[in-house]
Formats: sequence, C-alpha cells, structure tokens
Amino acid sequence: MGDQLRETAAVARALREAVRGEVDFGAAARALHTMDASNYRRVPVGVVAPRDAADVAAALAVCREHGVPVVPRGAGTSIAGQATGTGVVLDFTRHMRAIVSVDPEARTAVVQPGVVLDRLRGAAGAYGLTFGPDPSTHSRCTLGGMIGNNACGSHSVAWGTTADNVDRLSVVTYGGTELRLGRGWGGAPDGLAGLVGRHLAAIRTGFPPGLPRRISGYALDALLPERGTDLARAFCGSEGTLGVLTEATVRLVESPPARALAVLGYADESAAAEAAPGLLPYGPLTVEGMAEDLVRDPAARTALPRGGAWLFAETGGTTPEEAAARAARLVRVADALDGTVVTDPDARRALWRVREDAAGTATRTADGAEAWPGWEDCAVPPARLGAYLRDFRALLAEHGLRGTPYGHFGDGCIHVRIDFDLVTADGVRRFRRFSEDVADLVVAHGGSLSGEHGDGQARAELLPKMYGDELVALFGRFKDLWDPAGGMNPGMLARPARLDENLRFDVLPRERVDVAFGYPHDGGDFATAVRRCVGVAKCRVEGPNQGPGVMCPSFRATGEEQHSTRGRARLLHEMLAGEVVTDGWRSAEVRDALDLCLSCKGCRSDCPVGVDMATYKAEFLHHHYAGRLRPAAHYAMGRLPQWLRLAAPFARVLNAAARVRPLAALAKRVAGIAPERDLPEFAPETFRAWFARRGAAGAAPDLLLWPDTFTDHLTPSVGRAAVTVLEAAGLRPALPPGRVCCGLTYVSTGQLDHARTVMRHTLDTMEPALGTPVVVLEPSCAAALRTDLPELLPDDPRARRLADSVRTFAQALEQHAPDWRPPRLDRPVTGQTHCHQHAVLGDAPDRRLRARAGLTGDLAGGCCGLAGNFGFERGHHDVSAACAEDQLLPAVRAAAPGTELLADGFSCRTQLAQLAGVRARHLAEVLAEGLEERLEG
Repeated sequence: MGDQLRETAAVARALREAVRGEVDFGAAARALHTMDASNYRRVPVGVVAPRDAADVAAALAVCREHGVPVVPRGAGTSIAGQATGTGVVLDFTRHMRAIVSVDPEARTAVVQPGVVLDRLRGAAGAYGLTFGPDPSTHSRCTLGGMIGNNACGSHSVAWGTTADNVDRLSVVTYGGTELRLGRGWGGAPDGLAGLVGRHLAAIRTGFPPGLPRRISGYALDALLPERGTDLARAFCGSEGTLGVLTEATVRLVESPPARALAVLGYADESAAAEAAPGLLPYGPLTVEGMAEDLVRDPAARTALPRGGAWLFAETGGTTPEEAAARAARLVRVADALDGTVVTDPDARRALWRVREDAAGTATRTADGAEAWPGWEDCAVPPARLGAYLRDFRALLAEHGLRGTPYGHFGDGCIHVRIDFDLVTADGVRRFRRFSEDVADLVVAHGGSLSGEHGDGQARAELLPKMYGDELVALFGRFKDLWDPAGGMNPGMLARPARLDENLRFDVLPRERVDVAFGYPHDGGDFATAVRRCVGVAKCRVEGPNQGPGVMCPSFRATGEEQHSTRGRARLLHEMLAGEVVTDGWRSAEVRDALDLCLSCKGCRSDCPVGVDMATYKAEFLHHHYAGRLRPAAHYAMGRLPQWLRLAAPFARVLNAAARVRPLAALAKRVAGIAPERDLPEFAPETFRAWFARRGAAGAAPDLLLWPDTFTDHLTPSVGRAAVTVLEAAGLRPALPPGRVCCGLTYVSTGQLDHARTVMRHTLDTMEPALGTPVVVLEPSCAAALRTDLPELLPDDPRARRLADSVRTFAQALEQHAPDWRPPRLDRPVTGQTHCHQHAVLGDAPDRRLRARAGLTGDLAGGCCGLAGNFGFERGHHDVSAACAEDQLLPAVRAAAPGTELLADGFSCRTQLAQLAGVRARHLAEVLAEGLEERLEG
C-alpha cells in the first residue's frame, strides 16, 4: 500500500509539472468521478482538466511512463459505465469546450471535445443550421462524449447518428501519436489496413443488416472499401478505448425554421411500434414512442390524445403552415385511435419534456420502486419492434421484473429501466440471467445490444452473442493496433469486465444509517435516498435559457461538478461507502461541496428522479456539527426567530445602530454575515402587534394567517395587505392561538434537534385549530410546513394534518373565495417565483390570480440567490449575486417602464433591493393597493 501511494504521488507531481490545466488527486475530485449515469463505479487515481491538445499529449506521456490508464470523460452521462475508470480521468468540460469555427457555406463546425451540444446548436442556429443528433441530455452532454458513444437522439430518423455527421477527427493515442482521421487510410495505425484486408469476408458478413441503430462493438465495416474506408466513422463509438479526441470537424444540417408535432394515440406500445415504420416514407423528423406507464403527470396526460401509447412525430417546414400541414397528413395516414397536431411552441416543449425526462422518470416505477439501466437501449429492425416488445414484456414477466419501455420507435431503438435488485447477491444473479436471456432475444430479432449508449461494461461481455467469437476477437486486435499498451479505458469493449462487477451499490452500507428525517419516499433509508441520483445530470444545464426551472443555481454560477446536485449526491454516496471519502459525517469534502448549496429545493421538483439536496444538506450539517462549534452564521441566522423576538422591543434603537457603519461592520463580523450585505431593518411594530391592536373578530375565523418570522418582524406590510385582501374577499382571517414557527431557519442550518423542538411546540399550539386552513404568505415557510415538518416528525400525525392544511395566499383565495373578483390592475409584471414555491407548492393559482387581476407576463425562473441565510453568509456574496444574474436581474433590467415587480419571498425582495436598488412587492401588497384605488375611484 505504501508503494502504491508513493507511485500515485509521483504521478500527480509529474502531471502538475507537465500540464498547465488543473491536476487534482484529492478525495473530492476522485469521488466526483467514480460514477457516470450507469450502474457501475470505478475509483480513479486522479483527475486532469487539460487546457488544450498539448496538455492532453503531456498528460498521456506521464501516464504512459507510469503505466497508468486514461479515461476521457465529458459530462459523465454515459449509461453503460464507459465514463468510469481506475486511472486518470481527463475532464474536458472545464477548458476544452470551445466552438473553434462554424462554416455556414460548407455546413461544418470545428469543436473541442468538451463543448456542450446545445451550445453548438445555438451557434449553428444563427445560420439556420443544427447538429442533427440530439440525445435527451442535449443540454449538458458534450460532443466528445457523443462521438465516443456514437450518440443518436430523437431526430436520427432524419439525420442519423453522430458517426453519420462526423467529417474529421484529431486524436492522440496512448502511445503519443497524433492522428488526423477522415476518409481513407491516412492517419491509420500501422497494420490496420492489412488487418482489414485479411478479414474482409468476416467484416462483410458479421454485422447484422437493416439496423439504423447498430452501436455495439467497433464499426469495422466503416473501413470496407465499398464504404469509403472512413477512419473517422470507425473511431466513433469506440468509448475512449482507442485514443483521446482533441478536436472534431462535424457536419451540420439545415434546421427547418418551422416545426409542428403530430401526437398519435394507439391502444398499446406494440400497436404504436408496429405503426412507426409506416410513418417513415412521409419524412418526419422524429418518430418517438412511449406508453402510458411513463406519463406520471396528470396534466401531461390530459394534453395527450386518446390511447394507451403514443408516437411523437415531428415535422418541419419553411413556414408554420407547411409544418402543420405535414403533421396533419401524418395524423390522416396513421392508423391511430386518435391524433392531434400541436403547433404552439410552449405546448410542444411541454410534451417533449415528458419524453426527454424519461431517462430520469423511468428510474422509479409507478409505485416508487427503484429501476435501473443495465438493459437500457437495444435496437432491432424497425419492422420487428412490435414483435420484439411483446417478447420483451413476456421475458420481464418470466423473470419477475418490471420496466417501462420507450424510445426511438422509428429506428427500432428501445430504452427501458428495470426494477433490478442490484443490492443483494440473489438480485445480482437474476440481473445477470436476465441480461443473458434478453441478449439472446435481441439477437433472435436481428438486433443490436446497444442502439444508442454504447456497450461499456453493461453489454460488452455479451458481444459474442451478437457477433460471434471470430469478429469479437477481431475487435481485440483492432484495439491493440491503436493502443498496444492497453492504457485507454481498459475493461470496455475489448476484453471487457463482467457485467455484474463494479456495481456501484456494492460499497453502500447494508444497515440503515441513523438519520433525523423520515425519507418517506425512500423507505426511511438515507442510502436509498442518496442513490436516487442516477447521473443523468439535468442539474448541469448551462446557458441563459433555462426556462421556469430552478436547478441547480450554484452549478450555473460556478460550473463546477461539486456544486451540482449530482456532484453532491456522488460525494454523499462516497461518504457512505467510506473508501474515498473516509471521514463519514465529519467529511470536509462533503461539507465544502454542500457549502454552496442554496437549499433552494429546486432539485426536489426539477430533478427527474426527485433528489432533494436541501434535505440531504440539512441532514449532513446536523451530523457534521453534532457536539461541535458551528459557524457563527448558524447561531445568528439559524436562530433568527429567537433573536428577532428579543430585538422587537428595541427595533428603532437597533435600526439606528445599524446605520452606524462601524457598528454594523462589527455586528456582521460577529454574526458571520457577508460584509457586502446591508442589515435588514426591524419593523417598529410587528404584524402580531398590529393584528392584536385591531381587536378580535367576533365570529369563528374562516382561516388562519400564519405570522411567519419574516412577515412578523421585518415586513409586516405584507401581513397587513393580506388581511385587507382576504377581508375584501369575504373571508375572516385570524392568527394562530399562540406563538408558532415553522422551524425553517433551524432546518436550513442543520440544527434539526432544535427544529423538532420548535415544531413540536408549534403542533401543541396549533392542535386546537388543526383542520382550519392555514394561509402562509412566505413561500419558504409554507414549503417547510408542507415538507420538512412531516418528514422531521413522521410519527406525529398532527404534523401531516398541519402540512395538509397549508395554503398559499393565491390558493386560499381560489379555494375559499372562488367568486371574488380582484381589482383590475392591467399592467405587466416581472420578478421572481420563489424557488420553494416552484419546487414544493406550485404557482398555478398565483398565475390564475394574476391573470384575473390583469397582471400580464411571466415571472423569472431560477433562484434569486439570496435563499434565506445563504446569501447573507460570509463568503457567499459572489455566488449569490451570480445566481441573481442568471435570470432575475436581466428580467428586471429588461422590463418596460411601469412594470410591476413581484416577489412573494422576503429573500427575493431583499436581493432585488440590495443588488438592483428596486422595490419588489408581495402579490398581496399589489392587490391591496388596487383595492384602495378602486375604493377611491
């Protein structure tokens, strides 16, 4: 072990001397790269982020000298395990991510391997062009990864696979040779032409015909003379086992300026599959299929036509009318139960989102059981797909397994996640037996073991079933000509590891970890909650056009994997494993990664598998600081309700003191508050005091108005406005019968014992009023009552009763005063939908209420960046401001004069005041002002 550590240290030193990019052999970097989006886990020795091709060559030279393997890696969204490895990981997402050039006349682009597909599509879109292949991970997958896997996507029926769209590749081999690959033998490793020439018959007859999605194995048939001897095409799909890509010239295609979507309903998935080939002669851009067991959202289900399965056939045209006419023709010629044409861009995006999120949605069965890849993307000839699906469903039943097939029906490619038990020895044995049986089934239907994601470790062992021993042996000789030392991603494709080795679940503890939260959706098991993250990396979405989503603001601010939801989940996984991250709950690596988590809860709704990092962070902090001194901010802002109650009688004096700069600076330093922040002012009169001064109402109240800490002590104007509006709507509000608190600030800082004490006191106080609707004006407090309260006190039935009674302001008006007409304000709005409202509560009632009041326009998505205590904590200001710059501040700057600025959250309003110098208001305040104007008018 000592010799191994010394050798690893020597490799790290040599790399730091040779490479200009970052070299990180620390526990956190290694832990972040142990897994991709597959079932597999391999621990690297270190991570290098090369700056350019020279860095790649230098890193390879060091690794070659020390006999260390190399694994090229893009976004790490591979589903077969090929983006994991035991050597040095080359991370191309940090620096080598440039679009070198776009040539609209030649319809080509030159890109580095780390460029994200959507960035290329955006650059090409300026010329009416696009890159045809578009996997569902298009917002975060990289071109290098797509070339490594020969990725496809939903538009492959029109534009083919990545290999169909690659022109030339620049590659460096493990041996240090720089190659330029295209058509012809130029750049070929020595001996390759001879190898192909000696085995022409085997290559010509060994690959199954009629398969548009044959991704498995090496594409040796691309080297046949009758196919033009295309070395670049043969390199595609090699999964990092032949060399390292440093630059690619790719072909672009014309993107139809207008598109429409024909959605066709069928009785079941087999009927949809059998109908799919009949649509291809009409030139659709997509023919995607899915069945009803994948559509979990009732709203999405109502948008679909009648049927138990659907085909999504997209059409293009030079005008919207032409695209719609082509879609209408598909509806007419399709033998479908029902069909509709969708032309509205927002409606089309919503439907495509159902399909694109399937890679995550399908990781849970309808009853919440876990489902995994492992047989993720086989393909059969499209004409055989209906029969294959019937046989596949029968095989699932025979093995006692469940899965939800969906995918690229027009190309015969099926995705499915199956409820394998990959934790117990019996479950893993059944996983192997099923894999062997389904491989036989795919081959019997003339198919390919992989139709999109590559073989990796999941299927490469089974390639002899598809190709036979002779061709598989030829694969090994092909690999050896490129990589005679075997240093490029060993264990993949040629001489692969077994499909049931290196499973990522093996290292997790078998006994349950003692935790504070109940984790009701994960059987109370923290390890099960952590392994929700399957690595599809929707949290790594870049760019300004994220839409209404929130996840993941810290990654969008820093671009660092450890600040993504996936990165944090990986670190927690390794913390539980104890091999790389060895300090358990005391881990500094996990603490540092979670430090920039805003606890926005965006992942709870936006992550396709519902990872809830805000809860995991609170859990970790609870254990990490148990019996230890906490950061000053935890005592100051984590216990804010206590301090504000003590400060209330001295509000005016404290406000005056806060305006004295030296005193304010001292207070911020002691409290762990960022020096860039202004201290909020205390209200001279609390909301409670104002409400009590009004006198008690005689009749029983219709609802209770929750006096949250922020409304009570900092912005009582919001509470007063809410009372005005509720009473105008004919409702009688009252306050709870005693002092109450949701416990939010204690939860967000991980003071969970204290939070439970506060919550129990709240339940005791609220017990006589349980069942009465509770209107909560502050979205973060409403979310805490809805989720944190019952999950921290799962054994107290009162917690669930109170959680179920919580209503937002707009919800309460819609449910309890449905006939009330708000004042007509008729002006545009912008501002912020609170991230907790987006993630937990939903904002549909708010949008309807705004529409009825004539407040037009949408609020910004994303996160304001202040996020309760986060943006106030020392060291967080720059990230907090960057989060605001992502969507909120640009939306405010772009607003026309007279636009109403809305933000129901105290944090959102504070961020806007401090960073933009503008005043935002709660919707209740705007409506209350409108009522006054209506009375005056």
